Amino acid sequence: MFGSRFDVRGIAVNKGPDLSALISAFGAATKRKFGNKAITGAPEDQLRAPLEELVEGIAGLLGHAKGALSLVGETTLAHLSTRPDYAVTLRKALIGFIEVKAPGTGADPRRFADEHNKKQWAKLKCLPNLIYTDGNQFSLWRDGVIDGKIVAFEAPYEIVGSDCVAAPPGLEALFSDFFGWQPIPPRNAKQLAEVSARLCRLLREEVTEELERNNPGLTSLGQEWRTLLFPEANNEQFADGYAQAVTFGLLVARVRNVDLSLDLDKAANELRKSSTLIGTALRLLVDDENIKKALHTSLDTLRRVLNVVDWPTITKGNPEAWLYFY
Repeated sequence: MFGSRFDVRGIAVNKGPDLSALISAFGAATKRKFGNKAITGAPEDQLRAPLEELVEGIAGLLGHAKGALSLVGETTLAHLSTRPDYAVTLRKALIGFIEVKAPGTGADPRRFADEHNKKQWAKLKCLPNLIYTDGNQFSLWRDGVIDGKIVAFEAPYEIVGSDCVAAPPGLEALFSDFFGWQPIPPRNAKQLAEVSARLCRLLREEVTEELERNNPGLTSLGQEWRTLLFPEANNEQFADGYAQAVTFGLLVARVRNVDLSLDLDKAANELRKSSTLIGTALRLLVDDENIKKALHTSLDTLRRVLNVVDWPTITKGNPEAWLYFY
């Protein structure tokens, strides 16, 4: 159950457990969690620690060095419909998200009956790389379309222990695809507009939700927006205008060859060198730490996806390419 592993460069790394051992440990851990009468909280919360161990273990099996993968959890904000449970980074680059559901919910969000889960799926399907799991089933989604098939344990994990948990076929491949995600550069203006619009909608929904929570940074910015620009704008109109302005600013940054892998402050400052007005506007829109933290799902995904945009490839010399973005 232990053997040599090789990282993505082909260099041998420390020996570790194989997939069967990882699955057995996951089964044993979840059984302990759900069998402990003293544990309180939402059922999906009991999956978090065992799931983190499983995902990190599979990353090691696939050759990623220890510590290269990071799962950033949103334990206190799980009720928000625009916030997945985990943002996942690999070598400090965002690769995707994981959403954890209560046992028995399944991993096909198209079949969810609960209103919260249905509402959440309507928003999260904008994401380009997303895993759904209820601890027993796992599925991978790309822009709202399932990639491959749902992978499931033969027996419910909550009633089995380490002696009888078998690794389901396809689980390692599912995570290999998830870890290997890279943004695909749009080939033309239409494709770029579609990608940008999808993520702009997610940003708009995040802003709306944060305004409902009275996020101090966004609430203050919304008041200034109304005072200076649109006195009659409601929260939905402000959220829509904010999302479009930020998305457009990031697109202009790529036209100017600004590296969006930098944090938003640095990207905005770089943009100001060639486009003072838009660079300043972008900086003002994302300057507050409360704003960047609250909107990180959409903002970080926008930066990651748009950073591969090559404007000369998009326009192919067509000066009217910008028309797609109005």
